[in-house]
Amino acid sequence: MTLSPLLDPRVEAVLTRLHAQDKRQLPSMVLRYLPRVLLSPFTRRSGVDVSSAADQAFLRDKLVALDPDKGRLAYTFCRALDARRVVEVGTSFGVSTLYLAAAIRDNGGGQVIGTEIEPTKAAAARAHLAEAGLDAHAQVREGDALQTLRHIDGPVDFVLVDTWIPLALPALQLLAPHLRRGAVVMCDNVRQFAKSYRPYTDYVRDPANGFRSMLWPTLGGVELSVRD
Repeated sequence: MTLSPLLDPRVEAVLTRLHAQDKRQLPSMVLRYLPRVLLSPFTRRSGVDVSSAADQAFLRDKLVALDPDKGRLAYTFCRALDARRVVEVGTSFGVSTLYLAAAIRDNGGGQVIGTEIEPTKAAAARAHLAEAGLDAHAQVREGDALQTLRHIDGPVDFVLVDTWIPLALPALQLLAPHLRRGAVVMCDNVRQFAKSYRPYTDYVRDPANGFRSMLWPTLGGVELSVRD
């Protein structure tokens, strides 16, 4: 049995249900996208492009959730940082938001600022936060992240990047002026989609850009970057 640092049955119940739903959706995701990943070394495409109308329709009810271990890692980082302002780039159905909002609550208060372009997902995320009793600690901004995250009041302690890959670097660059020294940026699946994430990882691994960065090489790979 995996121990969770959350120690909150209400939050855990919502997470358990959503992770189970995400797991049930995995086979259809694999059937649709694995062939593209396998063929990408032989084409000009770098990874999976999900920008088409057909893909957007397919993904509308898919959680594409952060793995439980990564959620617990994000929670632990936020607790260790005593985070009070957290930004999440790519909220989807709000699974990762629950971990982040629980950390903010357990730190004594603050806010998670999430962003989600798909209206039905944004609405579902808000409902899940309310069900878990965490809606007072998070807001979900609806729309393009490069617009919704233009206005951030005060320093940011932690950022979770789990979004459409081409958006990762522009979103980080938009948020960089708001990151306090010692802030942590966690970006998911950079090893699994290494070619597509190359502009992002090149940026955070160059000390000239103000980060110290490392790869946590498990479960698709997580890039962990600390603001200098």
